[in-house]
Amino acid sequence: MLPLPEDMSVVEGMLAMYREGWFPMAGMNEDPEEIEWTQPRMRCLIPLDERFHVSKTLEAKVRQRRFRVSSDNAFEQVIRACAEPRPGHGDWLAPDIIAAYLELHKAGLAHSMEAWLRDDSGWTLVGGLYGLVVGSVFCGESMFSRPEIGGTDASKVCMVHLVHHLRRQKFDVLDSQLANAHTAQFGAYEVPAREYLKMLAQCRDSKREWEPFLPAPIEG
Repeated sequence: MLPLPEDMSVVEGMLAMYREGWFPMAGMNEDPEEIEWTQPRMRCLIPLDERFHVSKTLEAKVRQRRFRVSSDNAFEQVIRACAEPRPGHGDWLAPDIIAAYLELHKAGLAHSMEAWLRDDSGWTLVGGLYGLVVGSVFCGESMFSRPEIGGTDASKVCMVHLVHHLRRQKFDVLDSQLANAHTAQFGAYEVPAREYLKMLAQCRDSKREWEPFLPAPIEG
């Protein structure tokens, strides 16, 4: 069960916890569906300024326009794909977390990016990411790609479009929660929890609109 503050709805409780720097994870104990709120000692952020790094290989893939990138067209498909077992991916997305995020999405607080590939049967979802808006902070949660059906680096392409979108909409922080090799390639860096909480306190009451979403302009 997802533990939430008393007398709050799922949406209110989730938002209240995120506003204080917490995020939920399952599988931290023996029970794979037991959910705990987590606040790591070091917080990983992806820069929204010139420090954001895109490799030449990824830049070339973005320019190829191989994928059609959209936002909020398939939120439930994205979060369920992120929950699918895959090498190096923990089972932290318990059913209650998925259900809570579907409620947050209905409330206009959680958003997704999707990468689509056209085939003989139409457009197929081959990658994506999702997260939660808290003021002018976007709390990135998870991402996935399906290379076996042509989606190699699709989530990375979504990340490039996400950063462009957050810049355009004047967001201040892209929270990646925990450092890993995947986010490091974008120039991700860590700050102490106290520094992150200070940033969050300054940003959580700001108002940022998600719409409209426009894919990043591509030169060349």
